[in-house]
Amino acid sequence: MLLGKESRKAPGTRPEKLDRYSPANLTPLELEKKKKKDDKAKEKELKKLKAAQKAEAAKVQAPNISGASKANKKKNVKKVGGDENPEEFVDPETPFGQKKQLSSQMAKAYNPNAVEKSWYSWWEESNFFKGDSSSSKKPFVIVLPPPNVTGALHIGHALTAAIEDTIIRWRRMSGYNTLWVPGTDHAGIATQVVVEKKIMRERKLTRHDIGREGFVDEVWKWKDEYGGTILRQLRRLGASLDWSRECFTMDEKRSRAVTEAFVRLYKEGLIYRDMRLVNWDCVLRTAISDIEVDYIDIKEKTALKVPGYESPVEFGVLTSFAYPLEGAVGEIVVATTRVETMLGDTAIAIHPEDQRYSHLHGKFALHPFNGRKLPIVCDPILVDMNFGTGAVKITPAHDPNDFEVGKRHNLEFINILTDDGKINSNGGPDFEGMPRFRARVAITEALQKKGLYRGATNNEMRLGVCSRSNDVVEPLIKPQWYVNCKDIAKQALDAVMDEENKKIEIIPKQYSAEWERWLKNIRDWCISRQLWWGHRVPAWYVTLEDDKLKELGSFNNQWVVARSQEDADEEANRIFGGKKFQLSQDPDVLDTWFSSGLFPFSVLGWPDNTEDLKAFYPGAVLETGHDILFFWVARMVMLGMKLAGDVPFKKVYLHPMIRDAHGRKMSKSLGNVIDPLEVINGVTLQGLHKRLDEGNLDPNEMNTAKEGQVKDFPNGIPECGADALRFALVSYTAQSDKINLDILRVVGYRQWCNKLWNAIRFAMSKLGDDFIPSTNIVSNEMPLSCQWILSVLNKAISKTVDSLELYEFADATTAIHHWWQYQLCDVFIEIIKPYFVGSNPSLESARRSAQDTLWVCLDNGLRLLHPFMPYVTEELWQRLPSRRDSTKKESIMISEYPSLVKGWTNAAVESKMELIESVVKSLRSLRALLPAKERNERRPAFALCRVDDVAKVIESHKLDISTLAAVSSLEILSESDAAPTGYAVSVVNENVSVYLKQQGTINVEAEREKLKMKMDELRKQQDNLAKIMSASGYQEKVPPHVHKANVDKLASVKEELSSFEEAYQHLERESGDASNA
Repeated sequence: MLLGKESRKAPGTRPEKLDRYSPANLTPLELEKKKKKDDKAKEKELKKLKAAQKAEAAKVQAPNISGASKANKKKNVKKVGGDENPEEFVDPETPFGQKKQLSSQMAKAYNPNAVEKSWYSWWEESNFFKGDSSSSKKPFVIVLPPPNVTGALHIGHALTAAIEDTIIRWRRMSGYNTLWVPGTDHAGIATQVVVEKKIMRERKLTRHDIGREGFVDEVWKWKDEYGGTILRQLRRLGASLDWSRECFTMDEKRSRAVTEAFVRLYKEGLIYRDMRLVNWDCVLRTAISDIEVDYIDIKEKTALKVPGYESPVEFGVLTSFAYPLEGAVGEIVVATTRVETMLGDTAIAIHPEDQRYSHLHGKFALHPFNGRKLPIVCDPILVDMNFGTGAVKITPAHDPNDFEVGKRHNLEFINILTDDGKINSNGGPDFEGMPRFRARVAITEALQKKGLYRGATNNEMRLGVCSRSNDVVEPLIKPQWYVNCKDIAKQALDAVMDEENKKIEIIPKQYSAEWERWLKNIRDWCISRQLWWGHRVPAWYVTLEDDKLKELGSFNNQWVVARSQEDADEEANRIFGGKKFQLSQDPDVLDTWFSSGLFPFSVLGWPDNTEDLKAFYPGAVLETGHDILFFWVARMVMLGMKLAGDVPFKKVYLHPMIRDAHGRKMSKSLGNVIDPLEVINGVTLQGLHKRLDEGNLDPNEMNTAKEGQVKDFPNGIPECGADALRFALVSYTAQSDKINLDILRVVGYRQWCNKLWNAIRFAMSKLGDDFIPSTNIVSNEMPLSCQWILSVLNKAISKTVDSLELYEFADATTAIHHWWQYQLCDVFIEIIKPYFVGSNPSLESARRSAQDTLWVCLDNGLRLLHPFMPYVTEELWQRLPSRRDSTKKESIMISEYPSLVKGWTNAAVESKMELIESVVKSLRSLRALLPAKERNERRPAFALCRVDDVAKVIESHKLDISTLAAVSSLEILSESDAAPTGYAVSVVNENVSVYLKQQGTINVEAEREKLKMKMDELRKQQDNLAKIMSASGYQEKVPPHVHKANVDKLASVKEELSSFEEAYQHLERESGDASNA
């Protein structure tokens, strides 16, 4: 009701002096605070009395109590007067695998370590994670990208687990038959390197010293001892994987699948053996994949440490030298960054149109060290006649471009290196046995002696280095097994790019272009590796008795591929019937990516037609990092379509790569590597340093790393818990292709968990022990605040589900966080507190509505949040009372995910609440202008309403506004009322201005400047709209609805401008009165 001037004192007149602390003059919230203060004072007195009594009793009590049992001690811990029993706030010990036993009283603060205990083992033992191949529910399947069995959990794994567990928990709660399959990858090179280093460190032996069989036994022992580390760590993160289906890429079933795949592809002509260039690691003595090659950008001459060399090796140098022409008719100058490869040169290439060399077409140059004739060939594809001398040395066996030239011109392919990177006999007696980079120096000196050296210059280049051994990668020609990818790549390409028959959607969409680029330009896949740890190639070489060359692989047509040695023997007899022969299995193993490529169907039992394969293939989604889109994802699609008859998944979600807070790649040498368990459990700065000390950084890198840790984590990393880490990581996924991870954000979400904790504590205190949730919520009969929170809860549910469907996880976290933090905790819980102060009968209905609504909000809110934060939501949900007519699910994780409730959404209610929040915000902004010591005092306020409907809303919700804005009273003014004096003013919108009582002074100049800026902004909007509407042809061109919107907007801007002008004039009057006083 809008009060007239005659019904109250004129605004601004000084009221009679009142006893501020008289109960009659206190608001409900102040009454509650006073009661708490009085209770605390009484409690303090009781404690003093108890302490005095205890001291007196101690004088006469026998001191020997050592024989008392723990049980007796516990019995003696009782409440005395108002004292609390600390044990009531501590969770009892829960036996492993049993449902967590909760303390009778909620702890006063959230403790992640206490909350995250016991729940996981109970979930697992209760089989909540298991998929059921006989279920009639719609399946939803994810295969965990198998982490390396050698590894420990890193932050990238944590991101993968957080996203995938969010998806799988949401789908499980949404009624799907979910299956999330765990497994580990044998990680050929990585594991072999780790075990080789271990044997060398402990026994001073190489793998060659103990032999292949002994070494493989050592790797299995190591795997059995340490291989489960990362899976145990995934449990700590809360990952709800179906552990009953856990697998390993080299277990018996997966090994059989690998053999079967190889045999089938070979028999279809898709696997073949050929002599080609590979990335060769001279330390590991194996071919490596492109993904295992890191690149160093070198700008100029740079000395780098290379394994096996005492002195640094120079790179970034372009060396020029001359080849003498046959017949002593001159020379031709070439240049190279790898002068040692000239020992394998078999030609010199020029451009056919280069006039400088037209006389050399068909001629020869002579090799200065062995006299080999080098044909001068014309090659317009390779040679740029405007670069350098226009002549290019060709080493077909040691350079990818030269390899292609060699094939085009039928050149000789001469390999000059041994497997360990030394010059072989093809390099000539002067250099044979030299390590390749020592030969580089020796050859340069030899060229100088022969007068053929023509100088060296700085040269910008990219140097390939093995990520496992740090060895400089050497292009080397080797016989290897290859997969012909042409046709299967076309199928995989169409699965994504064919809009009419699209089978796979890649998210984010921009990676579809990368998919297309890779698969359109795909080369055949080298799948053999010269390692001892891995799946042995199921191919046997047949050495015939009458073969002149007995070396393994001498004749490419004498290989047989089979599922076993017995089958190979049978096949060899069929092919070479009647001839005597010996079988030798290829010593090579298969590329790790080959077995990983089979993973989506091998984990389900392929090649057998198992119930799991029938029920769960193809999967729903593959979630992984965008860096392995080609190396793993594309190969899974190619092999799945070819061998399992369908794409392995319907969607591919590619998450960003994680960087540090400064955008730098995480590196041990920078000290910015973040261990997820250190974030979960917390770690001191000394603990971070200790982790570095246990690594293998050199002293300079160690100093840099420790300095980086001091700068980024001066106080270490506080304990955050798995829930906060998970929520933070998922919330970061909006950051395109990189995540700049700031630990402070994780800490912020840990503090937010405390907010959730306190919301439940508040609820439990207000619901009471006897509360039973209502089975029928009729929202339109409830107070506005209850209707509003249910309406915005509906919105949060809708936004969250829509975002999850679209794989927009950051939007989902934003919707949930916003509802919990800014709507439930900051508004609703605060606004209903007065209902629970005292036992005012007039508030009974509102109180019951608030209780019912609060329970509904917490139940829905916790279920909405559960997929992101499984531990804290389970613990808090278990504490909520149950409805009388329903059987509560055992766990939140198998309860139903929230869905929209018809009748809750109410736009009119939200509009009213938006007005109330705007008024509160303006009053709070006025309070913030007060001197610091005055900001906590409650003061009277006025709301000047220019529209009756607005006045009615504010009048009927004065208690809500007073509660949220912490004002002592709120009165309504109309435009005919005089503005109150001694009050600061803030314009809410064109319809409302609010006034707050001042006792001291405000910064008039700052307020004046703010009002001027706002008025300038509104005048600009007004002028722009007026200009648009007065433009020539506006009436004819603009649709009626647009014109109406512009008219309404202009009227609104004018009204708002008028309000601000009025506020400005009020401020001028107030400041003038203050200066005259």
